[in-house]
Amino acid sequence: MRSRTPLALLGAAVLVLIGPPLLTTGSGTGTGTQIPGLRFMVPNTPGGGYDITARTAAKNAEDAGLTPGIEVFNLPGAGGTVGLTRLVGEHGNGKLAMSMGLGVVGAVRSNDAPRTLADTTPIARLTEEQDVVVVAKDSPYRTIDELIDAWKADPGELPVGGGSSPGGPDHLAPMLMARAAGISPKQVNYIPFDGGGELLASILGNKVAFGVSGVGEYLDQIKAGELRLLAVTGPQRVDGLDAPTLQEAGYDVNFTNWRGIVAPPGLSDAERGKLVRLVEELHDSPEWQESMKKNGWDDAFLSGERFGDFLDAQDQRVVSVLKELGL
Repeated sequence: MRSRTPLALLGAAVLVLIGPPLLTTGSGTGTGTQIPGLRFMVPNTPGGGYDITARTAAKNAEDAGLTPGIEVFNLPGAGGTVGLTRLVGEHGNGKLAMSMGLGVVGAVRSNDAPRTLADTTPIARLTEEQDVVVVAKDSPYRTIDELIDAWKADPGELPVGGGSSPGGPDHLAPMLMARAAGISPKQVNYIPFDGGGELLASILGNKVAFGVSGVGEYLDQIKAGELRLLAVTGPQRVDGLDAPTLQEAGYDVNFTNWRGIVAPPGLSDAERGKLVRLVEELHDSPEWQESMKKNGWDDAFLSGERFGDFLDAQDQRVVSVLKELGL
């Protein structure tokens, strides 16, 4: 593993696995993807983007016959840095990997974490997705303009919730929104939650005025009418959802999030290669391609050293944006 600087920010969506152990009768031996006893760590609570992506990936890997069974577990805390510290402590363990993304990159900085993503073995970036701006179904705000007008009138009285620590995607997106609307980011009353699952309860309970999270995390609640979608943060509308982009609404914001997988340091070339091959085969499988379409995830696959280079660039970008926003 090469030496790299810390990490952090902006981009769009990717992976991890959780749920009970899964068994498969598929072979996967021909491509060298079999890793008996493989475990995936989810560094936040159930119901968030890492969790959903993980459960999906675990099932897809099983259905595609790539490896005999993946045990998934949650280890939340401090925006993902508790899990990161655990991962780095598993030096040389080729049967452990962790889902992560922009949120962990930002949390490393905001929590002054003792370990950084530079201490890990990069495996792959899987997906990218837009964030959504949502309110509860009984919220008084029916359009993004109504919300922004109320927010501008008294920024501190309209708390916004996000499923990431300061510096993560759900924090940066509303800060960029605020700046575009003429609100000082320092005035924003941002309330962080440890994943989209915790955030959802606060949005539905009207404990925050609005929430910002990944489209895949709240797609079911939006379609069921439990959440009202006001806008999406990316460059174009999301298929099947009736909401403008922030740019369409007149706010100069173009933001996406990403998610990926890292492993402990100290892996042999063979161990690292097998993990990369497993994720490459997963990415190419019909099962995963269908899951991306269903969840509104964009394909952003990048593996091995190219993913490591991307992580380096993300860290520098996070620092730059936080400075630019005065945060």
